[in-house]
Amino acid sequence: MTDKINRVVLAYSGGLDTSVILKWLQQTYQCEVVTFTADLGQGEELEPARRKAQQAGVKPEHIFIDDLREEFVKDYVFPMMRANALYEGLYLLGTSIARPLIAKRQIEIARMVGADAVSHGATGKGNDQVRFELGYYALAPDIKVIAPWREWDLTSRTRLIEWAEQHQIEIPHNKRGEAPFSTDANMLHTSSEGLVLENPWDEVPDYVYSRTVSPEDAPDQPETITIDFERGDGVALNGVGMSPASLLEALNELGRKHGIGRLDLVENRFVGMKSRGMYETPGGTIYHLAHRGIEQITLDRGAAHLKDELMPRYAELLYNGFWFSPEREMLQAAIDHSQAKVEGTVRLKLYKGSVNVTGRKSPQSLYSEKVVTFEDDQGAYDQRDAAGFIKLNALRLRLLGRRDR
Repeated sequence: MTDKINRVVLAYSGGLDTSVILKWLQQTYQCEVVTFTADLGQGEELEPARRKAQQAGVKPEHIFIDDLREEFVKDYVFPMMRANALYEGLYLLGTSIARPLIAKRQIEIARMVGADAVSHGATGKGNDQVRFELGYYALAPDIKVIAPWREWDLTSRTRLIEWAEQHQIEIPHNKRGEAPFSTDANMLHTSSEGLVLENPWDEVPDYVYSRTVSPEDAPDQPETITIDFERGDGVALNGVGMSPASLLEALNELGRKHGIGRLDLVENRFVGMKSRGMYETPGGTIYHLAHRGIEQITLDRGAAHLKDELMPRYAELLYNGFWFSPEREMLQAAIDHSQAKVEGTVRLKLYKGSVNVTGRKSPQSLYSEKVVTFEDDQGAYDQRDAAGFIKLNALRLRLLGRRDR
């Protein structure tokens, strides 16, 4: 027995899974379905989603296809990059950071159309169900959430395709039979997991990669670029001012060309299992290293080290779906405060899968050649002061040594 639902907003891609979900919602809940498709720069044609939704009986005024690319980079990716966030030391959180924006927009649409429920296509084994639903409940505490993969008995792709055929749902040719792996994409990254990737000993097949050329096939000559920063955010590439999304798109193309940003990772999911995924984050990898490069000369040691201590906690919050939590907002406030003087230019060399910072300069630099030089510093640093500094720091070690000798 299902609760009475009048209208539901579905996060809808137009692919096989969400097309089945759309029809299943209509039949199971006898409700009106509103579809929402987010353009996050995934590189796919989205208008077919409109056609498929109309064919399924969704009213034209209840089909939402929203271009969220600038909002995604400006309000989600860039704040995360200010924190230098890496989950488990490696993952740039490309899927994680997209979910709160999708959830936010779904709730906004639900309020616009008077819906009493929202729905998503995430499975009951993964992290995305948690991320979507924590976002929904944070923004609309009383909203009804429908997660079909936790309710229906379509427990395999074969069953899904059979159900689609029975209900005259269009099935793409590449969805017939067992898909070799599943993917998720947005402007920041593409993730691939499942099936051919499930054995962590097996090397990722070449055909899995879609966003980057093989480093072996990348140009034999390195390419040097510069990125300008203001208040911790990138604002220009090679001296040309760009919007957040335009900058990330340009860096993605550079990363693709030079085979940058591939990551083969076995990670710990929030739901308790380990999973193996392959991530491609070409522009994000370049940007992340550039941001750390400009922080090296503009952040005080105490601030920089505190940021590095806070980062794993911040990254875990994002990975687990707590973007809208007060603790994430508290950490964000501290991180953003640290970025007030993070401005200047970073020079990087791109070559066959690698990114190296080769120069950085800033009007806010804390780096002093006069103090650090091996030549005559003309009294800028009195080396005799170091003796007292060392003795005071050694005092407790000497006391311990005398006692335990």
